[in-house]
Amino acid sequence: MTQVFREAVSIDQLNTLSRGTAIDTLGITFTAAGDDWLQATMPVDERTRQPYGILHGGASVVLAETLGSSAGNLCVDTGKQVCVGLEINANHVRAVRSGIVTGTARAVHVGRSTQLWEIRIEDEQGRLVCISRLTLAVVAAGHG
Repeated sequence: MTQVFREAVSIDQLNTLSRGTAIDTLGITFTAAGDDWLQATMPVDERTRQPYGILHGGASVVLAETLGSSAGNLCVDTGKQVCVGLEINANHVRAVRSGIVTGTARAVHVGRSTQLWEIRIEDEQGRLVCISRLTLAVVAAGHG
């Protein structure tokens, strides 16, 4: 896919916008971006593990939706439109007990009224932990 973001992505600005939110609480940090992808990391620790000591599937979904929604909003003029989640699914492939996971959202479809993003979450060895697909609606700002 070609360039989908409206302008150069500021990783610092994305991390600043996340302060004081669930993103910040879970330790999610935006780390990199390309023409049609956005990346962030999340620790596997007491904030993100379930009682059996492995990464909580819900935390993986928060990372996936954070990446997809953030990437989607980088594709629109947020003064006029915003992207909101319509549907997300996630397949949990591998258990992780500690360390850092890295999620990468890639544009599949960026349309006028909907967007589709695929988010791959991998462990520190590059092994697939979770794969997710997020559908976003593009709506008028203030009407999400």
